[in-house]
Amino acid sequence: MIDFTKHLDAILEVDEAERWVRVQPGLVLDRLNAALAPRGLMVGPDPASSNRATVGGMVGNNATGTHSILYGSTIDHLLELDVFLDDGSAAHFEEVDEEGWRRRLERGGREGAIYRGLDALLEADAATIQRDTPRHWRRNSGYRLEALLDARRRNPARLLCGSEGTLAVTSQVKLALVERPRKTVLGIVHFTSLREALESVATILETEPSAVELFDGIAIEQTRRAPGYAHRLTFLEGRPEAVLITEYYGDDERELAGKLAELRRVLDAAGRGYAVVPARTPREIDNVWTVRKEGLGLIMGVEGDHKPVAFIEDASVPVEHLADYVDGLLELLDGIRTVVYAHASAGTLHIRPFINTKDAADVERMREVAHGSMELVRRYGGTVSSEHGDGLARGWLLEPLVGAELYRVYRQTKEIFDPHGRLNPRKVVDAPPMTEHLRMGPDYETVPLTEELDFSAQGGFARAFELCNGNGACRKLDGGTMCPSFMVTREEQDSTRGRANALREVMSGGLPPEELTGERMHEVMDLCIQCKACKTECPSNVDMAKIKTEWLARYWRDNDVPPRTRLFARMPQIVRRLTRNVSRPLGGTPARTANWMNRRGMVRKVMERALGIAKERPLPELAPEPFTTWFEKRDWPSEGPPVLLFADTFNNYYHPETARAAAEFLSRIGFAVQVSAAAWCCGRPLLSKGLIREAREQVLQSVEGLRESVERGVPVVGLEPSCILTFRDEALSLLPGDVRAADLAENVVTFEEFVTHLARTQALERVRWTLEARDVLLHGHCHQKAMVGTGPSETCLGLPPNYTVRTVDSGCCGMAGAFGYEAEHYDVSIAMAERCLA
Repeated sequence: MIDFTKHLDAILEVDEAERWVRVQPGLVLDRLNAALAPRGLMVGPDPASSNRATVGGMVGNNATGTHSILYGSTIDHLLELDVFLDDGSAAHFEEVDEEGWRRRLERGGREGAIYRGLDALLEADAATIQRDTPRHWRRNSGYRLEALLDARRRNPARLLCGSEGTLAVTSQVKLALVERPRKTVLGIVHFTSLREALESVATILETEPSAVELFDGIAIEQTRRAPGYAHRLTFLEGRPEAVLITEYYGDDERELAGKLAELRRVLDAAGRGYAVVPARTPREIDNVWTVRKEGLGLIMGVEGDHKPVAFIEDASVPVEHLADYVDGLLELLDGIRTVVYAHASAGTLHIRPFINTKDAADVERMREVAHGSMELVRRYGGTVSSEHGDGLARGWLLEPLVGAELYRVYRQTKEIFDPHGRLNPRKVVDAPPMTEHLRMGPDYETVPLTEELDFSAQGGFARAFELCNGNGACRKLDGGTMCPSFMVTREEQDSTRGRANALREVMSGGLPPEELTGERMHEVMDLCIQCKACKTECPSNVDMAKIKTEWLARYWRDNDVPPRTRLFARMPQIVRRLTRNVSRPLGGTPARTANWMNRRGMVRKVMERALGIAKERPLPELAPEPFTTWFEKRDWPSEGPPVLLFADTFNNYYHPETARAAAEFLSRIGFAVQVSAAAWCCGRPLLSKGLIREAREQVLQSVEGLRESVERGVPVVGLEPSCILTFRDEALSLLPGDVRAADLAENVVTFEEFVTHLARTQALERVRWTLEARDVLLHGHCHQKAMVGTGPSETCLGLPPNYTVRTVDSGCCGMAGAFGYEAEHYDVSIAMAERCLA
């Protein structure tokens, strides 16, 4: 297994005039297109996974995507390939004429042998290839030998396109480019039934759209339940059973408006669809495509053992047969819950029945459905693999699909390139039964584990990481926060998927049980900074922050807790002791001594050697006076509705000026401000270090302390997102079934949420905002982005009429609580911050 993404990801050459690019195979498509954008160019094929799909991978599976009716598949743009053959020798494949082909037949070594083998094969079996190759244009079953039938110009690179790494290893790719569209608009057509949507595709194609994508009712409902994506469903009207996302390109707004009007006209004339919702602005369009692109993962993120399994999800049939194929398939499925989404314009259907692969009867049913689907596809002139490849799921169906003669030719092709079976064996040809390599089959079991946190909603600790379906969204390199460590290390083990797979291997017996708390697992889990981004950015909502907390608790049962871990985990209690008797400026208090020592370089060097605290990172300085002390010294108005400001450790002891400003603001707009006791803590530092039992005690103390205010309906407002949002998240897992915890979770809000709510209810109409003009650049907190989003902060900061707020897509700052202070993490922490913020 070779991962090219870390090093072989360069753009080697761009020819703007001739519109081609030469790249290394590990380059991610979105990064390539971003680099090409200033030239007005892009790669035509656009798979949904473009933020992590590599160019080499696109060649491997002949990727296509939403705009295939315009741009076709990767094979239609592939010009040249540099590869390594099975013996390690290099070869270059490009288009050649008849004379060039003859010259290559005379070459020595493996390259010459391959040309001679292909030449003999084409001579002997051209008729079979011509007769038995599926006719449907959107295909990727078997090898693309038909691309070599024209002796006047042959390009072996096209044969390798879609070969899934079974013929050679790619080292360079030359692709043709296309012009970027000037303007786009979407019309989201709503339907009351799936069949009506499918029957309408041919009608919509009369209007010459650039794309038509199907999203069905099950996918829509799953999106509604996904916290990171539900807010994007701005394009829905009512509760459709299916929508067709229809896109048009144009040169200006007038042209696009005309195309939308034509769409409405042909639909009205045909009596199809009950609404067409336009998406015109970049934000509206981004909402639609983000939901569509992550549709697979959103659908997969269902709890329980029945999952929408990808065993028939790459079939493609001519558009005019779409509805009949789906009807026949649903009849074959006989009541099995099934989700359907598709590149409808190309007749490609991603259909996923909900199957429990841990149940032997379901596994047999899955095999029967796959074979029945293949027969339907063949009847309608389609193919079982249109863009995702044959692999283990569909390779076993290739021979009955294309017939014994063409299958024999495919096997000979593999033999010509890879006689020793070194390159991705048993894929495309000689594939085993689809039931042979199930990740979670009938024999799958996980070892029992006594859990410290409540995982009942997921079905247990193991089920929490079994939600990971391998879609790889955590391997994206740009945009959002997930996964900060992978973005800088580019190591699979540092992705959410890598951690989930490692845990699954141990918990299911693939690795010895002692590995669960071994050093190798510690390496895998170490760089998870518990940012919570995966809780919402992962389409399957794998909550690795919570999983790591549970894993750490188990790890400390078998390993000693280091002094540094105890120090950081108990920092709130330590700080309270250092400032316990402060009633005047610090003078000679222990806090002032701690600050003085923290400023000494020699002390920091000693702390690095003794505790592993990075000498480059001075610890935050304690303030001369805690916020709670300052608050108690002042007289505060008691009139007006009460609000309780939660005094978290950071804003109480280190930066009380923030809490002071919040208290004064709330008081000036008419609230009777109360402040929580300084001893109450959310338990976040303890949770982040896996000391769950101590964290539970801390949270229980706070829940009880806040109970009276909550019962009186007093809003609890917090300034530190990771602190206040703990009461909305982990507290419920620490105290499952505790009514006090549930009531508190309903009653706590961040400062921004509270002020935004006031603004929306016109409660701030009389506030006189500053008229100063300012540009405000907002860097969102990771937990805030995951649990709340930056919307409330943007609204809050934009209340002054002349403030312009812009949120930077900055990912993680790299500190992540104590993470950035730990010496072994310092370099990674800096890299995380400077990835976007430098």
